[in-house]
Amino acid sequence: MDKKLSFSSYTAIGVMLFALFFGAGNLIFPAQLGQLAGGNIWQAVAGFLITGVGLPLLGILAMSFSNSESLQDLAGRIHPVYGVLFTSVLYLTIGPFFAAPRTATVAFDVGFSSFTAEEFSQIGLFIFSFLFFVITMLFSLYPAKIVDYVGKLLAPGIVILLLVLLTFVFVNPMGPAEMPQEGYVSGAFVKGFLEGYNTMDALASLVFGIIVIKAIRSFGVTSKTEIMRTTAKAGTVAIALLATIYVGIAYLGATSTSVYGIFDTGGPVLSSAATHYFGTAGMILLAIVITLACLTTSIGLTTACSEYFHSLYPKLSYRKFVLLFTIVTFTIANFGLANIIKYSIPVLMLIYPLAIVLMILAFLSPLFHHKRAVYVSVTLVTFGISLVDGLKTLCETLGIAYFPWLKPIVSFYESMLPLYNQGLGWLLPAFIVLIISGTVLRLVKPSTVHAS
Repeated sequence: MDKKLSFSSYTAIGVMLFALFFGAGNLIFPAQLGQLAGGNIWQAVAGFLITGVGLPLLGILAMSFSNSESLQDLAGRIHPVYGVLFTSVLYLTIGPFFAAPRTATVAFDVGFSSFTAEEFSQIGLFIFSFLFFVITMLFSLYPAKIVDYVGKLLAPGIVILLLVLLTFVFVNPMGPAEMPQEGYVSGAFVKGFLEGYNTMDALASLVFGIIVIKAIRSFGVTSKTEIMRTTAKAGTVAIALLATIYVGIAYLGATSTSVYGIFDTGGPVLSSAATHYFGTAGMILLAIVITLACLTTSIGLTTACSEYFHSLYPKLSYRKFVLLFTIVTFTIANFGLANIIKYSIPVLMLIYPLAIVLMILAFLSPLFHHKRAVYVSVTLVTFGISLVDGLKTLCETLGIAYFPWLKPIVSFYESMLPLYNQGLGWLLPAFIVLIISGTVLRLVKPSTVHAS
């Protein structure tokens, strides 16, 4: 009989998974969502939880169910080249291009920007991020157990600190939720759904899934069924913690606008709330804890990205990748948090639909006998729409007119695809192609075509 983990064991794995997920985006995006959603906060939060909590759990379960050795292995079911390209883009997205630079900018915005005069904010960010990423580089070059220990201490410390702050928020709100801002007046649920992309946790789950599975196997669990069951339990622990914090921070944001107004990003919302309830000492404590938490996240992301690309290009040493990614991350961080968020959105509009359909295909794969043609057809249809969405969003971000060849495609999609204007135009076509191709190819004997 296969070994089953105790409640304490899978809870420990769940807390570990929460610590992996919990980073800069988990703090700033629900706060900003709450500020902008105002009176429509609960509809917006419901959508946010689907992509910010539900999809990460789906990603963890997909990796467990698929029995894949890595994300590249799973994405390689479409094509080996696609497996490398998709995995590389995902690592760069959650690493040096967007998520890693965000760690320093969030730490600065939450903890130190209030101590810096506005005219010196750019030089302040430069100095802070330089020191931040020098430390990141040193720990990434010489990985030490201290990072694990600090991370294990910080995770419960942050949770306790935030829960204390959020308890005060619910017991004694700063003020009433005000009128929702543009985008949240109508369609707050869909807006919240798309805002959940910004956490990037669904993308990260496709990487973290392997870590969780290895942790479960280290306890002596061997059967696929029990690994899947334990993964679900541990994942539920992690997302329950995340969901609790998201709801609380979003409510904090909604009740803060009457006192502090609407900030450009979610970072100052938390520091302002800490000051409001606990004074300067509370804000300083929050700044220290969040800075250390962001630092451990930065080290983890830099290490993971360097290890992956070193495995692809072994002629370049791991240390050279650490140096390269640290320089890139530092450079991007100095564009500021608002710009990092703004320019990440087009990339997320491209890659998130591809990640979601990969998760769905991993679960449904046995129904169509794991045939590569189904993986390819659904991915191609999704890519054809998400690529246009990404380019369309890029043009809007840059404030330029659509490319001449892009405009008729966007017009066609707007007139033909349900939910296209809400950023979900890929959803129905992907499912239609999945049903048609899966049904047709299911008639072919499983032994004739099989994607490994």
